Amino acid sequence: MVDHTIRAFDTDLQQLAGKVAEMGRLDGEQIADAITSLLERDTALAEQVIATDDRVDDLQREIEEKAVATIARRQPMAIDLREIVGTLRISNDLERIGDLAENIAKRVLLLLPKEFRLNAVALQLQHMANLVRDQLARVLRSYEQRDAVLALDVWRKDQEIDALNSSLFRELLTYMMEDPRNITFCSHMLFCAKNVERAGDHATNIAETVYYIVEGHQLTEKRPKADVTSRKPVPLAS
Repeated sequence: MVDHTIRAFDTDLQQLAGKVAEMGRLDGEQIADAITSLLERDTALAEQVIATDDRVDDLQREIEEKAVATIARRQPMAIDLREIVGTLRISNDLERIGDLAENIAKRVLLLLPKEFRLNAVALQLQHMANLVRDQLARVLRSYEQRDAVLALDVWRKDQEIDALNSSLFRELLTYMMEDPRNITFCSHMLFCAKNVERAGDHATNIAETVYYIVEGHQLTEKRPKADVTSRKPVPLAS
């Protein structure tokens, strides 16, 4: 009877992990397709990204239902309970990443086909998105392998994405100040860049959760940040 219960619990965990993996795969595709649709003004691809988010939302609800049912039936404790709670937290972050990719796709639908383009900005934004996708893939691997060391590495490398976002923020502000005709396009790009940066933050959240699952306690270090775009402006001296 005990062996049967253990096997049943392991099966539940495997099913949850499978749904997390599918959510992560879809998120990675959404981010890539959202940026491609933005840079190529591909509204059909943007609409596909928006439609895909429904499947991500469905998976998140399925994970919640499965997790609640597993807790009710198996009454897990200690590491087993951390596995379930951690998976719930990870699914919430993955759902938010899908929403952020959808936000970028919705911006594409607002842009005019021949609206002003900035190749340098596009390359930076694409580089940011590639880094986020890499972070997401690595943190999901750390979850699959229960690798706290890899999770910590992902956690620390979020600064690179923050730094790129800050650099892009300053560059876009410069373009807007130089020519008011750039304001509409650059504003859209600012929002898109912030969505990419926030997706990176959620990958970092997942890294913290993986660490919690494996080690049994929260990270005590202060999260490293290099993003200055959300800071309050410093008052000018009178």
